[in-house]
Amino acid sequence: MIELLLSPPALGVLGLLVGSFLNVVVHRLPAMYMRDWWRHDVAGFALADPRSWQAAFGAAAKPPRELEAASRAVLQRLDQLTPLTLLRPPSRCPACGHRIKAHENVPVLSWLLLRGRCSACGTGIAPRYLLVELATGLLFAACAWLFGAGAHALVSCAALALLIVMALVDLDYTLLPDSLTIPLVVLGLVAAALHWTPVRWSDAAAGALVGYGVLWAFGAFWQLVLRKANAMAEGDMKMLAGIGAVLGWQAVPGVLFLAATLGALIGVGLIVLGRHRRDVPIPFGPYLALGGLAGILLPSAVGGFGAALAPLVGL
Repeated sequence: MIELLLSPPALGVLGLLVGSFLNVVVHRLPAMYMRDWWRHDVAGFALADPRSWQAAFGAAAKPPRELEAASRAVLQRLDQLTPLTLLRPPSRCPACGHRIKAHENVPVLSWLLLRGRCSACGTGIAPRYLLVELATGLLFAACAWLFGAGAHALVSCAALALLIVMALVDLDYTLLPDSLTIPLVVLGLVAAALHWTPVRWSDAAAGALVGYGVLWAFGAFWQLVLRKANAMAEGDMKMLAGIGAVLGWQAVPGVLFLAATLGALIGVGLIVLGRHRRDVPIPFGPYLALGGLAGILLPSAVGGFGAALAPLVGL
């Protein structure tokens, strides 16, 4: 029975369903994060908090009334919004508010039958929704085919789902929230501790430390030695820490090399083609996700970099 439930066709269908949910997460999670940021960090603290103002401008300074009014206006606007979670309210067309019916929400098939348009107003539905569903289904099926009917396949599917969401959220908003990166770290450590994957717990723990540390060191070098703005955000560090926890420290060099190479080639190409400005940072998360994907599906090839280094560091 387990073999049937975790077979490539079954996990492929599950991947289509999960891919549909991932589209929701990519759309809603940044909005939820930004609402919380505006409420607590901006309106609730930075604009109106006397302590932050006095720390910057002196003990006798008081926030201008304009900022206090702006804080109240932002909080009032937030209070007027419909509460938003990953499950509520039900999905609606962002253009006309049409509530998506069950038969309009079938992965892949609904998009094709609707010809990529809202049934009520005809507004186009981005092809990315279709591609995410298809990609997730194919990747889940590949995990079942490569790793068999067991925990290793399920852990790999969960890691791939997190990487897909992180790649798209970072691509859209240059944002890698802890609610995505930390679960990947925990997944890798727990899976190794329970022997759900071939990765030893010590290698998973070292992978998390190496993944975070190597990007932290690069960012520190860039900032302190080259006197330039830090090229690495903390979200990138935590994301690579999660990939290292899932795959083990041996995979980190290969994942990072692949991500950096793809990022450089694609980034230069976009700049040359005029699709990206030189002064605008290019999100690194999508390229880390591609490196992590390669590490999950081709562990021997990607892990070869670290394996070659192992004798040099006594591991």
